[in-house]
Amino acid sequence: MDYNNNNPYLQFAPVRPATSNGYGTNSNGSMGKICDALNRCGKRVEVATRKAEVYADNIWHHFKVSPSLTDAAMARIAQGTKVLTEGGHDKVFQQTFEVLPGEKFLNAYACYISTSTGPLIGTLYISSKKVAFCSEYPFCYYSPTGQQQWMYYKVVVQHDRLRAANPSSNRMSPSDKYIQIVTTDGHEFWFMGFISYDKALKQLCGVLQQSRDSSGVIPVAHSA
Repeated sequence: MDYNNNNPYLQFAPVRPATSNGYGTNSNGSMGKICDALNRCGKRVEVATRKAEVYADNIWHHFKVSPSLTDAAMARIAQGTKVLTEGGHDKVFQQTFEVLPGEKFLNAYACYISTSTGPLIGTLYISSKKVAFCSEYPFCYYSPTGQQQWMYYKVVVQHDRLRAANPSSNRMSPSDKYIQIVTTDGHEFWFMGFISYDKALKQLCGVLQQSRDSSGVIPVAHSA
């Protein structure tokens, strides 16, 4: 894992102690909320089923990026349960990151971030003011003093610190697609295994262009 304290965009968020599910959600009443949400979702099952084939390949690609198919599936179930319980991705975003004045949540994309120990499953959030990632699972972190802590892996980059969002793919396996995010001070983050790669790339490029337009910066061409 990248314990690089010199990276201003990388954060390690401790797990709140009064939790039973690893997300800081109060378990009292959670089951009732989940059941209510599932009942509402049940009405849409037929529509969702018709769309399932469209996403099947992307979902399979998303799962196979993980060293463990089971862990990836459980992470997606846990995230889906959290979103249902809390009332949507925007609520999860507000609870996970500091929300700036006037900031509006735009979208969330399931994906992985590349780290020194391999891909880490999580969710990429895009708002009107930042691009942020949070891992689905906490991991064990040992402080310099040897103290054990459970932490979430988080990345937060405000739009005015974005320099580029570059698409890339594996030449040997074109279906393996990546998005490289580069900051204005030269830090790089690689994201992969998107379920909705094209939508994520389009939205990232959109917020980057809006940031350039508002600041008057002339875009610099980057090779994919």
